[in-house]
Amino acid sequence: MSEAVGRPIINFENRLAAIMLWQRMKNIVFQALAEAARNAEGVALGIISGAKGSSPQKVGAKALFYADGRIKGTLGGGCLEAEIQRRAVQSLRSGQASAFELLLDHDFGWDDGLICGGKVFGLILPNPQRIGEGFWAEIAERKSSVSWGVKPDFAIAAVPDLQTDADWLYQETVAPPCVLWIAGAGHIAQAVAPLALQLDFKVTVFDDRPALANRQFFPGEASVHADVWEKLLALPLPDAPSFGLIVTRGHRHDALVLKDWIGKPFLFLGMIGSSRKARTIFEHFIEENIATAQELKRVACPVGIKIRSQSVQEIAVSIMAQFIDKRAELVYEKKVSPTAKFELV
Repeated sequence: MSEAVGRPIINFENRLAAIMLWQRMKNIVFQALAEAARNAEGVALGIISGAKGSSPQKVGAKALFYADGRIKGTLGGGCLEAEIQRRAVQSLRSGQASAFELLLDHDFGWDDGLICGGKVFGLILPNPQRIGEGFWAEIAERKSSVSWGVKPDFAIAAVPDLQTDADWLYQETVAPPCVLWIAGAGHIAQAVAPLALQLDFKVTVFDDRPALANRQFFPGEASVHADVWEKLLALPLPDAPSFGLIVTRGHRHDALVLKDWIGKPFLFLGMIGSSRKARTIFEHFIEENIATAQELKRVACPVGIKIRSQSVQEIAVSIMAQFIDKRAELVYEKKVSPTAKFELV
């Protein structure tokens, strides 16, 4: 095993010395931290605060280590996680926080198949639950953007107004999930909705057919609205990065929804159908001054990436793969300042 323990040395352009990470997925670690605080249970938090080259996990990966050997979250598994767990249990006994550097070379990871060749940097923080249940519960709920970080003395604190400070060992912003509106409650929507929820979208389904737009076909976490389209289309879009999927029962209804949604601030719209259908609808919209060619570039029809999908479930996977890609491009990459790109050496 190759390692060098100590505080990571961070080089940033324009001296922006904070790691700004936008939380993409629901993180059970924050929920577990709130629970540990509520139960006054000692735990140790491990964080990957930096990476160079190939590694099994990226910056922001977290795991919570318990004295009895339980782990919630992951830092990549295998020998890497086992080594960090060993140090985390020691930190619980000693009460001492620490930074680590681990080189994932042949000597370190051959037995477990972890020979990525990269280097990971991280922090081990004993008893983070002591900051209080409310602190972690607010982050876990993700009702609004919350920034937190680790100071040079390993203290955990909130970061006011996205403050960037060279002295912080780690900073992170946890944001609410992106919105996904689905027009249509048929088979495609029924397959897409639970998948989208697992992929950290806040899902709302609309249809004018109450027989389909109901709890029988959609998870409880999804919002479901059944009414005439005129009323459904009058609903305002939430103040959050938003995406739309149009999968109604026919071309006429698809065009009706698109006519309204193209004027709303969706970042990306996907519509079921063929290239011929898209060409027909798009040409009509342009001729009637409903939308410009530039505005219609936000619309993918046919929606989904090409994976030779046949079943409804496969179609749902192809659709959500495209939405994941667009979310990464249009939300996450834009929220992190270009000057925040960094290399740990």
